[in-house]
Amino acid sequence: MSNGKVDFFNDTGGYGFISTEDSDEDVFFHMEDVGGEDLTEGTELEFEIEDAPKGPRATNVVRN
Repeated sequence: MSNGKVDFFNDTGGYGFISTEDSDEDVFFHMEDVGGEDLTEGTELEFEIEDAPKGPRATNVVRN
């Protein structure tokens, strides 16, 4: 599992990016992968990274 923080979140679109030392790029996530209330920038998360067609994507996202 990787750790990171929400770097950007678009509450209208329900998606964002996580900054982490485990990836050279920010990791994309969608709220369908998280569930619960919307996230805010700076929220700490634990997640797995999968390779997706458009770049790294977070899966199994858990709030810390």
